[in-house]
Amino acid sequence: MLPTVILPGYLESADVYLPLQQALTALGTPTTTVPLRKRDWLPTLGGRSMIPILRQLDRTVNAALADNQAKQLNLIGHSAGGWISRIYIGEIPYIIHGDVDESTKLWNAKSKVANLITLGTPHISGERWTKKNLDFVNDNYPGAMYADLQYICVAGKSIYGEKKFGQWLAYSSYQQTCGEGNTWGDGITAIAAAHLAGATNITIEGVKHSPRSPGIWYGSPEVLDRWAKYLL
Repeated sequence: MLPTVILPGYLESADVYLPLQQALTALGTPTTTVPLRKRDWLPTLGGRSMIPILRQLDRTVNAALADNQAKQLNLIGHSAGGWISRIYIGEIPYIIHGDVDESTKLWNAKSKVANLITLGTPHISGERWTKKNLDFVNDNYPGAMYADLQYICVAGKSIYGEKKFGQWLAYSSYQQTCGEGNTWGDGITAIAAAHLAGATNITIEGVKHSPRSPGIWYGSPEVLDRWAKYLL
């Protein structure tokens, strides 16, 4: 069984993923979460470089491979963690912010990853603070680009975006990600933004975006088997 690494979503800390980590480990895939704290995201605010996150991701991946004497693993990216994972996997040097050079080598990790699972990831976005990073991802790695890597992109369908009480946040977020507010999604990421061309695209009814959300999210026991089977 391949080991698994979870990369948290934007501004999230590792501790909220502990129930998911434990559930996946119980299924037979030894799972580790990149040990991020909320403050670790601060240098990335405002659309800046994701190098601080990539450094911790790379350390965690290499440790998981060594600890399990494995050559490959599963990589799960929740929310922004999904498109950051695509930077990590890809071979093009991520030097667009001028903070590192090509010798840094916090990318080109495709040989280490057998399966990439993205949970509620906005793979497209019109947000000005994510545009530079996401343009880099989608210009260089369109869709499920690598044929020898399995992409599983999971979307939630729980909140329809409308300009009314209780749905305004979803409307605004969907509009910024996929350009359409009146659509379905997980409350933050529209279904259209969470899927990739060529990937195994899954939509799960009733799932909300965050592990902090009330009710069911992507890692809840009620829906875990819908996508975790691809790790096995």
